[in-house]
Amino acid sequence: MSANDWNQKIIDEFRANKGQVGGMFEGAPMILVHHVGAKSGTTRVTPLVHFPEEDGRTVIVASAGGAPSHPSWYHNITANPEFEVEIGDETLTVRSEEIPNGPEYDAVWERVVTERPGFADYKEKTTRVIPLLRLTRAA
Repeated sequence: MSANDWNQKIIDEFRANKGQVGGMFEGAPMILVHHVGAKSGTTRVTPLVHFPEEDGRTVIVASAGGAPSHPSWYHNITANPEFEVEIGDETLTVRSEEIPNGPEYDAVWERVVTERPGFADYKEKTTRVIPLLRLTRAA
């Protein structure tokens, strides 16, 4: 199964179940990120685990499973930082801001690996700093 087919299966399950999916993501908070290709201009949808914050914002992680380079969606949303997301059965417009390395990054990363320990494995696999992006609902 290709990555696109795998993602589409998760997207379809997400939409059929108001944001809930099973398998390896069962119980994880999921989000669908609609991003516009920085070069192609094509809109794509990527399912990701997200980390809701108490103030209504949420964090996504550009881990790419520990690959040596950032995922393509990361480049797309840094080029076009305002985009739509689906959370549950709601579609929102958000603005993305990368959390810079430093104490805040470290605190958020600690929360990520505490809640989803698999992300620690991704960090072990790569020499790059895995970007953390905070999404805030656009006004």
